[in-house]
Amino acid sequence: MAGHSKFKNIMHRKGAQDKKRSGMFSKLSREITVAAKMGLPDPDMNPRLRAAVNAAKAQSMPKDNIQRAIDKASKGDTENYEEIRYEGFGPGGVSLIIEALTDNRNRTATNVRTAVSKNGGNLGTAGSVSHGFDRVGLITYPASAGDAEKVFEAALEAGAEDVTSTEDGHEIWTEQGALHEVSKALEPVLGEAEGAKLAWRPQTMVSVEEGDAATLFKLIDALDDDDDVQTVWGNYEVSDEVMEKLG
Repeated sequence: MAGHSKFKNIMHRKGAQDKKRSGMFSKLSREITVAAKMGLPDPDMNPRLRAAVNAAKAQSMPKDNIQRAIDKASKGDTENYEEIRYEGFGPGGVSLIIEALTDNRNRTATNVRTAVSKNGGNLGTAGSVSHGFDRVGLITYPASAGDAEKVFEAALEAGAEDVTSTEDGHEIWTEQGALHEVSKALEPVLGEAEGAKLAWRPQTMVSVEEGDAATLFKLIDALDDDDDVQTVWGNYEVSDEVMEKLG
């Protein structure tokens, strides 16, 4: 289980949470509602719902909000959301996979296409970039869960494939079908995870220079601002030096 170069779910970039807490709660609520509607409304009996609730708790979402999102699915008065994936390219040749939950496919497609084209990118067809990613499970823990050695040993014992630890936290990678089994095995040792979801992990990284990085982050922010967009995955890598220049 060798370490990998840093790759992060773009939604978790520093500074994004505080500025966009309301929007984040909306996205988290939508995922909870969809997960509850697709399975049982009990997190202990519904792995996807459990992961969604844990992610909401990690972002300090109030318990009442979480319960309301679950109840909304139980009452059957919610919109019919569908999961859609868009693939395309950003500045500097970066590959992007954009995951959305929407009740209006046309609206979401227009908004995503506009955000991408206005910020130096273009959408491709289905499969145009996903062949360069692996579909895997991703479990995230804060740095406070333990040091790198403790997390590595716990992940190895639980059956994980790989671990990446930085000062910001830990990313534990699993086979696609083993996500919830590994997540459950980690809880007695590391506690509840911040997040547990299926992820797109790039097979190779693209180094992005200052000019392209600034445009790329504008593109990501534009996508994050869209209520329908749940997660953006990319194969970009920005050096610490470039990040400092961008402030």
